[in-house]
Amino acid sequence: MSIVYLNGDFIPAEQAKISPMDRGFLFGDGIYEVIPSYGGRFVGFAPHISRMQDGLAQLSIDPGLNLADWQAITHRLLAENNSSPNSANLAVYIQVSRGADTKRNHAFPANIRATVFAYTFAIAPEPVADKSQATCYTVVTGQDLRWQRCHIKSTSLLGNVLHYQQAYANGAQEILLFDKNGNLTEGAAVNVFVIKNGIIATPPLTNKLLPGITRLLLLNILRQHSNWRVEERDISEQEVFNADEIWLTSSSKEIAPVLKVNEHSVGTGEIGNVWLAAQQLFSAHKYDE
Repeated sequence: MSIVYLNGDFIPAEQAKISPMDRGFLFGDGIYEVIPSYGGRFVGFAPHISRMQDGLAQLSIDPGLNLADWQAITHRLLAENNSSPNSANLAVYIQVSRGADTKRNHAFPANIRATVFAYTFAIAPEPVADKSQATCYTVVTGQDLRWQRCHIKSTSLLGNVLHYQQAYANGAQEILLFDKNGNLTEGAAVNVFVIKNGIIATPPLTNKLLPGITRLLLLNILRQHSNWRVEERDISEQEVFNADEIWLTSSSKEIAPVLKVNEHSVGTGEIGNVWLAAQQLFSAHKYDE
């Protein structure tokens, strides 16, 4: 029986109850995070919590918890749910909504308590720098039709869900999205890197894309521990199709190579050597922060 955290209590999942009047349910009025851990070690814990706190501040939600509180909550969840070798690799999902009011109203209600929920779920072993073991992706492309605050990790994910379904319906595992100017933004659930002639590029942080934690860690690691040229800049659709390598990054995927875009092979159609070296560096340094 898994143990979850809900509003100050650690309880069996079956006992966790949230009001149907909760604004997270009615409006998607909340923020979430997913933080992976391997063998009890979190990856990018402080940046994940910082991003969540930034999002909560932008929504004017204050759960009254600081970094130390989140550390205590998440580490206890790992301890409560790490009962076997198969549960050694766990991600913690955290969701904070504005809370439950007595009526449904679009305006923010006053004097209600935020709803704080967290639970763990098993994840695959951490990725390794081995071409034979890498999970590769086929993607399609599409116009980014989501809202203009994609930098907030909101629980209102319908736009992302519809784009992900667009990829799934076309036999792909992800979608690369482009803004009205034809520049790459991100995927439905990933950030994107494009590699050409040894230059590693990714779109700059704006309101059009989520500031991914794996993206952040990877940029820092590449700049500190490699000689590659790394750029944050606009990337056109033509650059994507002409790329030698394309990577998808997220907390669950780490750095995932893309081999096909809209039925067109990326580069040689095989996993690239830059990916191999980058994954080696990421594996070696991802626990530094």
